[in-house]
Amino acid sequence: MHKLPFALLLLVALSVVSCQHASDSRNTFQASVDSIFDDIFPDDEPGAVVLIAKGDSIYYNRGFGIADLKEDIPMTDTTLVNICSLSKQFSAVALLKLEEDSILSLDDDIVKYVPTLRGGQQYHKVKLKHLLSHTSGLPDMRPRTEEDWEDYTRDHYTRFASCRDFKLYGLANESTKYLTTMDSLNFEPGTAFAYENPPYQLIYRVIETSTGRRFMPWMEENIFRGNGLQHTLYYDPSVDHGQFSHAYRPTPDDDNPYGNYRSDDGRWEEYDYGESDFFATKPDGGVYTTALDFYKWQRDLFGGKVLGEAALKKAITPVIETDEPGISVAMGFFIKEQAGKPKKIYHNGTNGGYKVAGVYIPEKDIYYLVFANRPDWNRKAALDALDAVLAAHNWLGE
Repeated sequence: MHKLPFALLLLVALSVVSCQHASDSRNTFQASVDSIFDDIFPDDEPGAVVLIAKGDSIYYNRGFGIADLKEDIPMTDTTLVNICSLSKQFSAVALLKLEEDSILSLDDDIVKYVPTLRGGQQYHKVKLKHLLSHTSGLPDMRPRTEEDWEDYTRDHYTRFASCRDFKLYGLANESTKYLTTMDSLNFEPGTAFAYENPPYQLIYRVIETSTGRRFMPWMEENIFRGNGLQHTLYYDPSVDHGQFSHAYRPTPDDDNPYGNYRSDDGRWEEYDYGESDFFATKPDGGVYTTALDFYKWQRDLFGGKVLGEAALKKAITPVIETDEPGISVAMGFFIKEQAGKPKKIYHNGTNGGYKVAGVYIPEKDIYYLVFANRPDWNRKAALDALDAVLAAHNWLGE
């Protein structure tokens, strides 16, 4: 019988201990994250998917609660979720890609691609880069009340019979039509920050005019499928997309005047397409994706596989400070830089009952996301608690 050398036995023993320690550490980490989200997203209510990765390894990936209350479908990492304003990074990347291909320049003025904006010389000051960084000065004056609607229909042809229908079903071209008769900006483009959605909706027209293609097919071919995203799309109510979620809100105290779906226990009301105002527009908040697809997108984007080095740098370089200390806006992203803490590239979003967050910490190559189909949770508190867990497990240290 051959005996193994002592050195080899020691190496095997140390490897076993190391693996056991790593396993125990991972289990402890997962339990710490569970303790944050178990109470926020109970099993029998609308929930969320939470994914945490470091480099190419996913360390936490769990669905909480229900994706579809009517069908009792659980939330998982393959559930299609509306990612709200995280959609804006796809629109920003599209324009950056077109600039890389010399099809347009971010220094072009918006009138070149949307010639119906003829209300005055102010539009020639608005460049594409201003749309991407929320520095255009374009106000959000979409009609919201019956009085607004009367004014709007006096100046604009519309296919919608009511303000409610406009808010529920209006797409980008209709949603930005008010800009064609606007004669002033809120501020000189590039001099201030104001977070507005209609400027991003203009990207719909920019892409169609510059490429000669329809927006959705071009985005699908060049941004989604072109980058290997098989489960990322814009919502089309006429298509069955499979593993689809719905969003919900706590049931309002009314008699359900519009007949929206409400859960059997009466606690939840469906609140997405057809129920939530301004949900339908695409460039600013219309992307549905899965946690796994979006993680792939983040890895490829920040890994330099989607954009070249110069374009990626432009996307994530701060353009102007916001009103919040330590937070600047880039192109499709926000940048958070605080003393003693690693920089974050991130975006949050809320659309109907969906409420989401996506955070990348480049210094540590850490990415995490929370995609929820309910709005009644404290996002800041949850993300602060998650950061505390990362710090406690030495993910954020030297």
